Amino acid sequence: MAIRLEKPWLPLSAEAVRALPGQLGVFELGDEAGKVIAIGYAGGHALFGLRSAVEEGRKRHPEARRFRVEVNMQYQSRYRELLMLHVADHGALPAGNRDEPVRLGRLSPL
Repeated sequence: MAIRLEKPWLPLSAEAVRALPGQLGVFELGDEAGKVIAIGYAGGHALFGLRSAVEEGRKRHPEARRFRVEVNMQYQSRYRELLMLHVADHGALPAGNRDEPVRLGRLSPL
């Protein structure tokens, strides 16, 4: 399994979000060029799993134009891993995650 979320970007439309499964997992929201704007997860409190979590993210980040998801039962660990990877690659959290209080370790990807 690759450490980076390498799924293809999908257009962030209401129709695409409605087609998402009601499963646990992580997601990335991006701009038109594929730059990550925010990283999120669908956990046990997400009423309809990824479907409702991505829809909430779409409302919170109206500048987002694309998204990609990964179904993952260890969503908390994977979420933190994606955040740490973004910091390792770009030197900071995505703009949409900078106001969230999250404690992260350091990741040194190859």
